[in-house]
Amino acid sequence: MHETAWAKLNLALHVRARRADGYHAIESLFAFAEDGDVLSAAPADALTLQVTGPFAGALAAEPDNLVLRAARALGDLTQGRRGAALTLDKRLPVSAGIGGGSADAAAALRLLVRLWGVPVGEADLLSLAARLGADVPACLIGQTVRGAGRGDELARVAASDLSGTPVLLVNPGVPLSTASVFAAWAGVDRGALGDGDPLAAALGGRNDLEPPATALVPEIGALLGDLRTLDGVRLARMSGSGATCFALFDDAAACAEGVDRIRHLHPSYWYLESTLR
Repeated sequence: MHETAWAKLNLALHVRARRADGYHAIESLFAFAEDGDVLSAAPADALTLQVTGPFAGALAAEPDNLVLRAARALGDLTQGRRGAALTLDKRLPVSAGIGGGSADAAAALRLLVRLWGVPVGEADLLSLAARLGADVPACLIGQTVRGAGRGDELARVAASDLSGTPVLLVNPGVPLSTASVFAAWAGVDRGALGDGDPLAAALGGRNDLEPPATALVPEIGALLGDLRTLDGVRLARMSGSGATCFALFDDAAACAEGVDRIRHLHPSYWYLESTLR
């Protein structure tokens, strides 16, 4: 069995306040690309994980991958010690603002519910996901949703024309610590995320982590400037705490031309050409 850990995008990310528990109160509009890491599972007596792919090396030093933590938590929830031979094809860069371990953990939950045939309601699964990380519930749903609180208080949005929108993801190859970017946030509440159509809300919104992330990695600012000059771009913004940036395009032809242009300007960067789910 296989499951895609869809790349997460924050079409908008408003940081409203620092919370007493160490987290931040945010409002975000989450969207997901059709592509990402790929998690595979086969029946086995024990629970094991092998990591392959172009970014496997970045996870080599992790003592306990979030995929395994998600698997064990699902086993505890369903009151059974179950095995699975898991293989994670790590195609997305690590510490990049596009879901990473959260998307992988969410994919593990979806995949193992099917492999093990365990009856788990959505509410229980979302509650488990929230204990694994603030972004895991949104990644579990994998469709356009609004997030509040830590990002784990979710509200589904009405269907829009975002599905199928061509998107280009670009990363300059510099990992960014989420904690360091949030720590550098100026602490100024610049207002709420607007309601209504997701694209209109995104266009009227912002990513409050762009300024601190750009101060830490100046390449982000230059990349966003280049993306915003491309023909047919609806929206260009940094995702999450960075350093991945994205551009939504009017059509596939404009996206293909944009890929060629950005590759010419930044040949060493990481790219993913996809569509929104």
